[in-house]
Amino acid sequence: MKCQRISSWLGNWGLITAFVIIKLLVHFLTNTIYEIHRDGFLYIELGNHLNWGYFSVPPSIAVFANIARFIFGDTDFGIRFFPAIIGAISLVIIGIMVKEMGGGKMAQFLALLAFLTSPAFLRSNTLFQPVSFNQFYWLLLSFLIFRLIRTERPIYWIWIGIIAGLAFLNKYSVVFYLTAFLISIFLTSTRKWLKTYYPYLSGFIALLIALPNLIWQFQHDWPVINHMRELAETQLIHVRIDNFLIEQLMMNFPAILIWIPGLIFILFTRNGKQYRIFGLIYLLTLLQIIILRGKHYYTLGLYTMLFAFGGYIIVKWFHGRLQFVRYIIIGLSIILALFILPISLPVMKPEQYVRFMKSIGMEKNQRWEDGLYHELPQDYADMIGWKELTGIVRDTYYSLTPEQRKHCTIFANNYGEAGAINFYGRKYGLPRVISFNDSYLYWAPDSIADDYLIKVGESDDLVEMYDDVKIVGRISTPYAREYGMPVYLFKNPKIDVNRYYQERLHQERNDQ
Repeated sequence: MKCQRISSWLGNWGLITAFVIIKLLVHFLTNTIYEIHRDGFLYIELGNHLNWGYFSVPPSIAVFANIARFIFGDTDFGIRFFPAIIGAISLVIIGIMVKEMGGGKMAQFLALLAFLTSPAFLRSNTLFQPVSFNQFYWLLLSFLIFRLIRTERPIYWIWIGIIAGLAFLNKYSVVFYLTAFLISIFLTSTRKWLKTYYPYLSGFIALLIALPNLIWQFQHDWPVINHMRELAETQLIHVRIDNFLIEQLMMNFPAILIWIPGLIFILFTRNGKQYRIFGLIYLLTLLQIIILRGKHYYTLGLYTMLFAFGGYIIVKWFHGRLQFVRYIIIGLSIILALFILPISLPVMKPEQYVRFMKSIGMEKNQRWEDGLYHELPQDYADMIGWKELTGIVRDTYYSLTPEQRKHCTIFANNYGEAGAINFYGRKYGLPRVISFNDSYLYWAPDSIADDYLIKVGESDDLVEMYDDVKIVGRISTPYAREYGMPVYLFKNPKIDVNRYYQERLHQERNDQ
């Protein structure tokens, strides 16, 4: 009897479990090759200042940062633990969707392979950012809508409201998905849902969960609007529609022969009509982000549902004498995924990566947010040099006498620098770093000790304020995005630097 139960379990869940194990191993074995991403340092720091809102993101990422640190301590592996876990859970949900449509092992294999080999999901499930959680919430919403269509059970509306609210507390871009969902209801036969009170109850639940953050935004004069304006002026200005559309193909390129059939199935076929709402959600979300000049990866959460539909329909379309097509798709997906694996996942050190890309004639093919092309992906460049920076600051700080350290302030120009020193410098007993960047502006003290100042980044006009100015080091780690950035030590102020600091702090806060 026990053997029968084990055999039954393996038959039902063995394939999904195997993919989950592979997914976790892929990330757990590569999670410490690079340091933490600059954005990750900000989210870790948010956990030290728990609140219902922050300058650029909603609050939930801070909670996950604290949980990860509570379990694993201040480790690179621990910070990246949850993105890997939600990637593995995503595989389970995709597998369940295929099973519920009646797809067998081959359909499941194709759908799961699409997610496992996706360069974009390999990358995002490596980074501790709201993006990874956002993609998961979008998949979860799609799954709940899928279950609602198949069962007509109102309880799923309650869960949709709960997940929508939680998704909003993770990343505001879920509004794109929810707007597309609402419009799609009007455009399909699912408009009958609106004759019941459940959709409105669902919306009320979502609003209730999101309300604390909305109140916080209101109390702080809607900093998210200023953040989006700044983002539009510095990064989104470089977004081009042609590049955006090309990236939609490239993000999941090894799985392109799986997700495109899935999209065709739900948009244009009679058998896929009951799932047409998902095709409309895809198109309408895409349209919104194009109009608002959003980044290409904002759409990534849409593709997981297409993997499920694609795996299912490929088996239906290619059977009998055409079964060989399935194996061609599998082979091409695996070959392509392995070929571009160094781009998808940080499996190579920077020097190895650059040599590899040169060997295949693809040097300087990585487009950054500045619109220019570089030798290393921007995410990779944002994950190196931080430990060196912390070491420079540590050595500078401890070059001072104990009495001098009592009157020393460390200031950084951006949240990546400040967060890295706070994270890696904790074991050295370094004081908390001050910055006016992002949410650090809210945490900046009203006054500082100005006798000794360690400044990370360009000196601005501070050189004129001190008699003793010295560059104590520069980031020398090759390919680091902050390569060459100086660290200064200022001594013997000529003016009241604390007063200057207070004026700057007041000005910066008023400008937000």
